[in-house]
Amino acid sequence: MFKILKIIVDEEKCIGCGDCKEICPKGGKIWKISNNIAHASNLQYCHVCTICAMACKQDAILVERNG
Repeated sequence: MFKILKIIVDEEKCIGCGDCKEICPKGGKIWKISNNIAHASNLQYCHVCTICAMACKQDAILVERNG
């Protein structure tokens, strides 16, 4: 069974502060900040710890995974 993982950033809420990138154990590989918006890519490095979503003061990050 394959893990399906999505990290959804609400661009209306995100202010590009970079807290998600700073707190993530693999932040440099997963997170990019451009145009004041956080973008998650290279999700094969993601541990699905959801620390990024918990750290987001704007409540702009949703981590979706299958059961």
